[in-house]
Formats: sequence, structure tokens, C-alpha cells
Amino acid sequence: MNERQKKSPTRRGGGKAIPALLCNVLGTILILGVILAMLPAFLPRLMGIRVYDVVSGSMEPTIPVGSMIFVRPVDGDVIENGDVIAFSSNGVVVTHRVVENQRLGKQFITKGDANATEDMERIDYEELLGRVERHIPMMGEFTAHLTTPLGKIYLFAVLLCGLLFNLIAGRLRDR
Repeated sequence: MNERQKKSPTRRGGGKAIPALLCNVLGTILILGVILAMLPAFLPRLMGIRVYDVVSGSMEPTIPVGSMIFVRPVDGDVIENGDVIAFSSNGVVVTHRVVENQRLGKQFITKGDANATEDMERIDYEELLGRVERHIPMMGEFTAHLTTPLGKIYLFAVLLCGLLFNLIAGRLRDR
């Protein structure tokens, strides 16, 4: 057998080059899948943007239930009529549209797009979490599942499978 035949992947590994490649590709896809699944929830936080998921239909159809919203903290003075804001109301994060920004009283009059009337209570500037910059439909529900204890176990298991596939690929190449 000449030197080139000895170095041939199919001859050297006993035909294991293709299974090794498949294991490597599958492992990489699994690892990237976990990373990509978590990016929308964590990357904005690095830029100072808060992330919430929408659980009620008060802003439908503009922001559907299950959406992930990205909220940029801003001062109440910069909020304009028509902006969608997130605020804290009795310990719950609410997302509604500003009907009127009462700058002198430092309060907002808000209304959900799906609601027929304005909200009964005025929102103080201190309750403002920020302006909603973007939303991704269904992503909030998806990440909410991933952040549960069972979801974290699934993510860890998929990540572990990806690492194991890459380890198997390395072992197959070494044989």
C-alpha cells in the first residue's frame, strides 16, 4: 500500500470519515440551536434592553399573546402620544399604548389596543419601565418554556447531545 492510500480518510478510518462528519455536523447544529434559542432572551439584556413575554390580549392585534417584547428604559418626558410602553402595575408588567403624556403631572393615560376604553388609573412616571422598541410573535411563549426548570433540563440535554456527537466524531476520526 502506498503512502497516499494510507492517508486516505476512507482507508485509514475503515470507512468512518462520513459517519464522523455526520456526527460533527449534527453536534454542531445542536449546539448552535441551543445558542440561537437563547440569544433573543439574553443578547438584548447586554445592551440594557429589558425582555418580557406578553400573556394577555390587551394589545392585540398589534402585539399578539405569546410575543416577546423588547423594552428600552427611557425617561417619561421623551414618551410621545402613540408610543407603546411597559409599566409596573401592582407588581405586574403591563404593555399599553400612551393616549396622553401629562408631563406637568408626570403621568400617562394609557389604553390597550384591544380595549374599548382608556385605562381607569393613570400611570406615574415612576412606574414606567420603558418604551417597547420591538416584538417577536410567539418568541415570548417559546422562551418562557425554556426558562422553566424542565426547559432548562431540555436545553442542557440538547447541548450535552451536541457535545457528545462532536466527541464521537473525534473518536471516529482517530480510529
